[in-house]
Amino acid sequence: MEERHHDGTLEWLERIPKVELHLHLEGAIPLDTLWTLVEKYGGTGDVPSLGALREKFVYRSFPQFIATWSWKNSFIREYEDFTLFSEAVARHLAAQGIRYAECFFSPGDFSRRNLSTSLIAEAIRGGLSKVPEIEVALIADLVRDFGPCRGERTLDEATEVRHLGIIGIGIGGSEQQYPPEAFTRVYKKAERLGFHTTAHAGEAAGAPSIWGALRSLGVERIGHGTRAFEDDDLVRYLGERQVPLELCPLSNVATGVVASLEEHPVARYFRLGLKVTVNTDDPAMFGTSLAGEYRALMRAFGLTREDIRKLILNAIESSWCSRGEKEKRAGEFSLHPSWKEEKGA
Repeated sequence: MEERHHDGTLEWLERIPKVELHLHLEGAIPLDTLWTLVEKYGGTGDVPSLGALREKFVYRSFPQFIATWSWKNSFIREYEDFTLFSEAVARHLAAQGIRYAECFFSPGDFSRRNLSTSLIAEAIRGGLSKVPEIEVALIADLVRDFGPCRGERTLDEATEVRHLGIIGIGIGGSEQQYPPEAFTRVYKKAERLGFHTTAHAGEAAGAPSIWGALRSLGVERIGHGTRAFEDDDLVRYLGERQVPLELCPLSNVATGVVASLEEHPVARYFRLGLKVTVNTDDPAMFGTSLAGEYRALMRAFGLTREDIRKLILNAIESSWCSRGEKEKRAGEFSLHPSWKEEKGA
């Protein structure tokens, strides 16, 4: 539970309208909803209570986090489960003041249960559509662990149902084991099909992984990009080209990618003028929220409310909406009663 502060900063951060670009639907399932699924499928022997489930989401390393991710997904077995948790995620995001989100979903994780990408996407959209207060676009995560052939199949399946709001692709998973270059053909195909592209890079692997995503895959955005600082030329490139970074600071701390928030490069990148966006990644698995991310950055690095507004505008600008939609959303946000509020800053 996030601490409340006498100055009202967290409350302001919750009120102000926001955009999120790097969020995994399966990692954002509210714990009470996930507990419903655990009970449904008889998982209480492993986690006998909601408290035990919460304790399950503490990690010693990035590989352990991936293992916990797979364990969690074992309680998603039917299409109706996707509808259930997608609605719950959307309601949770809307309650935080998030107006627009681009969210990953990972259909390959469920192929072993003979669940199809098209029907998973339909089920997800069915849940999201019950919450009109937020607009959610979908990104198909090809999951690098399954290899490029399975990734291309997921791309083809996603193409058949792109009318359900699937606007892009990405590759998550075990970055340290599966470099991006193997997915070059898949990404070129996605580009020809008109999909936007991103890739997890610079999270569990270093700067060469980011270069691979940029040079071989031609991505528009970098998912994480935390370890770009390992290569000064890369940092300059990202700044000159204004490649959007989907940074997830508290996620990186939770999975051990960085030792502490104070050591995270997010503020350094921001002050160097890189196109920084702040996101939660898997908020239910890390006990975070977007407002909580911003509040943590303000406390750790002295970011101001003006800095937060800049980060939100960066997210709007880095989104895959049309130019007209971006301008409209930025205008609407600027007119929100909390946008220029400075009390307690």
